[in-house]
Amino acid sequence: MTHLPRTQLPPIKIRQADRERLGHLADASAETFPATAEFLAREIERATVVPDTAPLVGIVGMESEVTFRDDATGLQKQVRLVYPNAADIDAGRVSVLTPIGAALIGLSAGQAISFETPSGEQRSLTVLDVRGPN
Repeated sequence: MTHLPRTQLPPIKIRQADRERLGHLADASAETFPATAEFLAREIERATVVPDTAPLVGIVGMESEVTFRDDATGLQKQVRLVYPNAADIDAGRVSVLTPIGAALIGLSAGQAISFETPSGEQRSLTVLDVRGPN
């Protein structure tokens, strides 16, 4: 089943500490990964920021396990969203400093988002399930 890319951005939530750390990461990566760093910066800027003590049940945060569907292929994937130093694609650990990782942050089950790949292709994914750190 093929879905068209989404143009409207879904509302997202992130914790205050994650917003600060991700903001620093985006700034530090601006020269090395300009497009992804800019996308991540835009995502955290538009996010609703909640206190660090607030439970984010069902919302993708750092270290969350996420099952999502690639809307172009219909394939489902399960990944853990991590900081770049912990990334290991073979182990299913996706960096927040990748287009998919930056797209996932702050989403909840049922939400979809479009993003651009490094090759300039527009893609869309839909979050199916979120588990882990609340």
